[in-house]
Amino acid sequence: MLHDRILCESETEAGERRSSGGIVIPATAAMGARRLSWSRVVAVGPHARSVEVGDKVLYDPEEKAEVEVSGEVYVVMRERDVHAVAAGRLGDEAAGLYL
Repeated sequence: MLHDRILCESETEAGERRSSGGIVIPATAAMGARRLSWSRVVAVGPHARSVEVGDKVLYDPEEKAEVEVSGEVYVVMRERDVHAVAAGRLGDEAAGLYL
């Protein structure tokens, strides 16, 4: 990866989802607001400062670029396009999620 780019595993949409109340939401249901997605980082460029390999990042799937490497689909984005990072490396002294 070059500069501040990060490479993330592309999560496949499962189709239908379940709400917290147990209601099944079909894949064809339109969302009123944009929905952000979580993805796991598999590679980072040398100038990425806040993201490391293995972190989960929150990003806007509408603004992603996909690439296929060895039959696997990945998402390429700049570090500045990441909305939040969930990192287990912060330990117990922090929440592990920062914006």
